[in-house]
This record gives sequence, C-alpha cells and structure tokens, in this order.
Amino acid sequence: MLLIGLDIGTSGCKAAVFREDGTLLTSANREYSIEMPIPGWAEQDAEQVWRLAQDALREILATLSQEMACRERVAALSLSVQGEAIIPVDGAGRALRSAILGMDTRTVAQNAWLRERFDAARLYARTGMPVHTVNTLPKLLWLQDHEPQTWASASHFLLYEDFLIQKMTGERVVSRCLASRTQLYDLRADAWAAEILDVLELSPSRLSEVQPAGVVIGRMRADLAADLGFSGSPLVVTGGHDQACGALGVGLTRPGLAMVSTGTAEVVELTLSAAKLDEVLGRGEGGDGGARDSGRASLYQGNVSVYAHTAPDLYLAMTLNHSGGLILRWYRDTFGRGAKREARVGSQDSDLDAYDLLLAEASPEPSPLLLLPHFAGSGTPSFDTASKGALLGLTFATTKADVVKAILEGLTFELRLNLDLLQGAGLAITELRAIGGGARSELWLQLKADITGIPVVVPRVVDAACWGAALLAGHGAGCFPSLHHAAVDTVALDRAFEPQFDRQRRFAQRYQLYQELYPKLRSLLRRI
Repeated sequence: MLLIGLDIGTSGCKAAVFREDGTLLTSANREYSIEMPIPGWAEQDAEQVWRLAQDALREILATLSQEMACRERVAALSLSVQGEAIIPVDGAGRALRSAILGMDTRTVAQNAWLRERFDAARLYARTGMPVHTVNTLPKLLWLQDHEPQTWASASHFLLYEDFLIQKMTGERVVSRCLASRTQLYDLRADAWAAEILDVLELSPSRLSEVQPAGVVIGRMRADLAADLGFSGSPLVVTGGHDQACGALGVGLTRPGLAMVSTGTAEVVELTLSAAKLDEVLGRGEGGDGGARDSGRASLYQGNVSVYAHTAPDLYLAMTLNHSGGLILRWYRDTFGRGAKREARVGSQDSDLDAYDLLLAEASPEPSPLLLLPHFAGSGTPSFDTASKGALLGLTFATTKADVVKAILEGLTFELRLNLDLLQGAGLAITELRAIGGGARSELWLQLKADITGIPVVVPRVVDAACWGAALLAGHGAGCFPSLHHAAVDTVALDRAFEPQFDRQRRFAQRYQLYQELYPKLRSLLRRI
C-alpha cells in the first residue's frame, strides 16, 4: 500500500510517495513566489500554489506508472502545510485575494488593539499563541479594517490545509493541529474560541470544521483523481502544520524530544505532554512546558508558541526564525545566479545543487563576519517586526565564501538563542533531530552542533514533513493502528554530528559578540 505526503511550504511544495515502512519511492518539487508589494507585506497566489501542487502530484504518479515493479495502489494522501496564512474564498472555494502569509508583518496596529482588548497574557493562556503579526487573528482584523468588501463577501476564511482539502473533496475541514496555530482556537475548550469570534463578529460557520489529525475526510473527487493520474480515488486525510508533521515524521512522540527544521524558516519543536499554559505563564506548579519558579524564564516571556501536535494527546512548543533558509535563497537568487546556472548544467549527470556550489568553499572555521538574520524582522525570543538584517565586518579581503558562511553562522547563533531560551525555561534538550533542506548540508549540521553544544542527528528521510503527512494518511487508511508506534518504528536516525571541542570554544567567543548585535543595532535598524 502506498501513501502520499503533500507538503505545502511557504516558498515551494513537495509531493512524495512512500511505502508503509517509510521507504521513499519518488518525490517532486515545485517552487512558487512570495509577493511583497509593500515592505513588510507577504502574499501568495493560493490558486497558483494549488496548480503547482497538482503538477507535483502528476509528476510522482507518472513516475510510479513508469516503474514496472511498482504495482501497489495509492491508498491515501494527507497534507503538511505552512501555518497561519489566511485565504478568503467564495462559495465555490475560490480565493478572493492573495493569501496573507504568516511572515507578513502588516498587522502591528491590530496587535496593539488585541493587547488592549484582551491582554496579551490572557490571549496566550487561552490560545497558546503570543501576540504577533504571524497569527491569523490579526490578519482577519486587518481585512475587516482595510478590505471590508472582501470581509463581507467571503463565504469562508480558510488556511492552506482546508483550502486544498476542499479542492480535493468538496469538504471544508481543518486539523486541530493547524487550527491551534491561528490564535482563534481555545486549547482548553478544544474548539474555536467563542469569545474571540464574538469580538470579531465572525460566525464559526465561516471557518472550517475541526477534526484531529489523521482523520479520513473522504475520497478525492473522481474527476480530479483521474486528471492527476491516480488509478482510483485515494482517501484524503487531515494532516497538520508542516512543522508538526515534521516532528511526527522524525519520531517526536514523547515529551522532551526536540527537532530543528531548516527550510524557508528555521524552527525548533519540543514535545510536551500537555499545554499547561498557566504554568508557562509562571503561575503553576511546574512540569514540562513551564517555569517552575519565579527566577526562571517562561515560554510566554520568550514568545514561544504552544499548540496541538499531530500526534494524539501531545503538544509542541515552537520557536521561530522567519528568515531561515530563505536568506540562502535570497543570496542564491541575488548574488549566486552563476551557481544556479552551473547547477542546472551539472544536474544532467549529477545531483549537483546550487546551494552545494555556494557552500563548497565555505570553511568549517568561524567566518570573520557577523550576520544578523532579521531579514523579515526577528522571530523568537524578541519578536521585533521592525528589526532588519545586518552584515558586519566587511573588508576588501571579504570573499563570497565568508558571506555565505556568515549567513549559516548568523542563523545558527539565532538558533542557539532560542535553545538557550527553552533550556532557561527548564526544558532539557539533549539531542536535536534535524530535518528540512538544511539537513542535507553536513557543513551546516556540524555547525549546529559546534555552536549549540548539542549533538545533532539526521533521519534517513530528511523530508520528514512529507513522511509525517504520509504517516497520518496511513493512520487514516488503517495501516497504522498506533500513530505513536508507527512514527517510532519507521524513523531511522543514520547520521550524528557531535560538537567538536576546539571549534565549539571558538564559536562560543563569536556567540558572545553575536549576542551584542541586536541590542546595539535595534534602535538604528528601527530608524532605517
């Protein structure tokens, strides 16, 4: 029996076919654009994303049909999707405007209103989401304030998961995991937050039905299945937030396990046994996920979001750096076009990649430069949407390799800031499981270990978000009676990177300098 995981990321999608044991048979990628018509805005043509997702599905199914040894039928499909983006749609499920993405920062005024109306701590204690522009809630307020016609005419407001599920099945259903990323979901009541919807004057009927991850919604429309190349209509199963699917795919099914996902953004996910949001605020008795005494930092103070895992009965604490690998993509497209062309030529007879070429001359030793990776504002812990990127230490001796290495180091110093925050809240992290595009670079993986001082391990399948979605598809189809056991039994950790003492010591000195960057530049960056 074959399973498909369809990952809808911020800058690209991937469709992948797996056997039940986690063996990857084939995959296909498509890149799409992020529209930034005004500084701070980030939008996307959701209908184009759907068209490209279909192209990726057609490619993998065409590849399967050409493999004579592959006669199994695709049983089910599930989705791993970017979080927080909001898509107003008409009655037929067609997007009325571009999706407003999570990385969009236009909602500063709406967040100020939310702090005044609800109180940030109270909102956090109910929804697990810090007040921030990333959330869906302020995006809906912005639409009310600035596009009242769109607000009034929209039949529904969807996220990418329910947007695509409706395209595939005609049903509007979203996973509890993704719904809990919106700041519209009450984790305690396990339902859309009635008080928040009342203030928005938003009927819950304009949102999707919420179901747990791994639940069958129905079969794919027969006409769509035939057009894509399926031999029959597969089951369509609820999935979840891409990072939570990645956490499932890399076996984060018990409290205390941690993952670093390096894609468009860079994210750390840490598994919790319960949300325990009172304890996160420092008002409880302790336990995993919160401050046990007043002298210890809390996840709330560090703007760490807490939401429902795709695995049943578990939650995730998440740190976020919006820029992540998107900085490397920016560098590739702006300054590394030669590498991109060279990779296209080389790919005819090798697995050469433009990023491999960019990193080929980078040294494992510390770069002479320091980079502040706030290209889309800062993520956790400061959540400063007005911050910007900075590169310090340039001389006439500076090389492209120095700049590329500084990008990796700046991102990894930011990663350590967030790990320090989690550990300061009393959460032990003894190992990082690395997934995403960044997990393909041994240079970057070793850098993570050297800068954080934490061993980094890599699974056999680094596209863990796709495999996590496929696991959910298999659970819905009845392949895996226990999602927990399936995730643990199928994950294979085959590479490990231990901190190298000498480099760890040198990077610790650079980290001390890095910690001074944002505080010293904050005022200047706000004025630029």
